[in-house]
Amino acid sequence: MATDWAVSPLAPKNGFPDLPVVKGVQFATVAAGVKYTDRTDVMLAALKPGTVIAGAFTTSKTRAAPVLDCQAKLGKNAKDGAAIIVNSGNANAFTGIKGIEAVQAITHGVASELGISETRVFSSSTGVIGEPLPHDRVSSVLSDLKAGLKDNAIDAAAEAIMTTDTYPKGSGRTVSVGDKTVTIAGIAKGSGMIAPDMATMLVYIFTDAQITFDDLQAMVARHCERTFNCITVDSDTSTSDTLLVAATGASGVDVSHEAAFETALFDVMDELAKQVVRDGEGATKFVTVAVTGAEQDADAKQVAMSIANSPLVKTAIAGEDANWGRVVMAVGKSGAAADRDRLSIRFGDVQVALNGQVAEGYDEAGATAHMKTENVTIGVDLGLGQGSATVYTCDLTAQYIAINADYRS
Repeated sequence: MATDWAVSPLAPKNGFPDLPVVKGVQFATVAAGVKYTDRTDVMLAALKPGTVIAGAFTTSKTRAAPVLDCQAKLGKNAKDGAAIIVNSGNANAFTGIKGIEAVQAITHGVASELGISETRVFSSSTGVIGEPLPHDRVSSVLSDLKAGLKDNAIDAAAEAIMTTDTYPKGSGRTVSVGDKTVTIAGIAKGSGMIAPDMATMLVYIFTDAQITFDDLQAMVARHCERTFNCITVDSDTSTSDTLLVAATGASGVDVSHEAAFETALFDVMDELAKQVVRDGEGATKFVTVAVTGAEQDADAKQVAMSIANSPLVKTAIAGEDANWGRVVMAVGKSGAAADRDRLSIRFGDVQVALNGQVAEGYDEAGATAHMKTENVTIGVDLGLGQGSATVYTCDLTAQYIAINADYRS
């Protein structure tokens, strides 16, 4: 484990899922001692020639060196083999020329070990910002990583990329396309500093589907907007957010226009995004904020994020307090079009407010009972139009403060 904190009470009850093996990719992990001791902290995924890699990244203006390097490499030399290497414990962010040199040293080393082009090596780093990455520790274990590559070690890869995560995150699907099958398996890390765009979050999804770069990139961008860009833990956008989707083509099944594949990819992305929220630092409640009746979808999302990011709303949820006035406040401050006298609010199935005032017959006991559940839903209708959006967040507890106060110690 990356931390001494107890496993989140919102973690999947059955533990890490049994993910399908994806043809064309192998995984290996090692303990390099980048920051942590007595645990794996580097993972390598080696991908067959012809693998197509698409991605989405943080919009932070202080993006880390690995993010900038990955962005520059998307779409290049897809006929060659490829690799993804990730270290935890150090974000290699805000490290200037040393950060660039660290990326170059690691990607060059991986390329040499695997006999592939350096333009096809994608690296990620996650952890503390502002400390130079001891890249020699990563470079020194590359031969061990190569020797340890296995096609059924994605679960170990999920553990190696954890930082303040309390559990490894994974999701997978098997899709029927005609008389053939396509597999998808993904892993993620993320617990804090989670907010669009995207949400510190790393995600790696692998499929044996055959698809062009343009089609895969367009699919990933569409789905990212409704998954990883619809989650928030603390409103803070990371320097290092990275989503990479690798299609090895090993199944020989072209999925460029297959709705079943696109749906399955969305489901994997959606499940991983929600697992990140469920592991929000100190979280005890998984919160769905659904906004309807906006003038347009963008307004609905703006309102939903204002609610989901409000410390007053999130602490009320942590305290199981049905304080709907805080939701009214968050709607009003969002900047989106709203009309007080058309606003309606629900907590779960309980109508709290209707058309700008407390609902007739409102029973706070029912609303409070909903707040005591593990999965809390806040529904807001603006009464202005057809726009809608749903975002996911968690409560804000004293444990969040403790985790982040002690993070570097």
